[in-house]
Amino acid sequence: MPTIAVGSDHAAIALRRAIAAHLTGRGLDVVELGPGDGEKSDYPEQARLVAEAVVRHDAELGVLCCGTGIGMSIAANKIAGIRAALVHDPVTARLAAQHNAANVLCLGGRLLAPEYATELVDAWLDTAFEARHQRRLDMIAALERAGD
Repeated sequence: MPTIAVGSDHAAIALRRAIAAHLTGRGLDVVELGPGDGEKSDYPEQARLVAEAVVRHDAELGVLCCGTGIGMSIAANKIAGIRAALVHDPVTARLAAQHNAANVLCLGGRLLAPEYATELVDAWLDTAFEARHQRRLDMIAALERAGD
């Protein structure tokens, strides 16, 4: 079973926990990262922890949650090798996997109910990447290398 790193800042602790429990219920190995109750945390640091776990292959995929998901997606995409996608509905969740091979999913804890967020996670996990999009992923990787 793949390992999934799930992280959040203080704004989305409840969503992180709900997603981690859901993934464990699916039989997946979960590494949960982020603050505990009452602890403050900055989303760039949590994004870095999950993104680096994915890049190091400590986890195959990552899920990041903050208030809106926007900050997490911006921060995670600064890590070479990460393709983080902010999604709000099942269509974008599926397309993040199918077209973009997103290896990190970003969600807004202040915007999404946990039940709906887990539907989005399932849509992403249950959708395979279509190889016809590989050329574009190679172009993205070239952009990363050019920025080094």
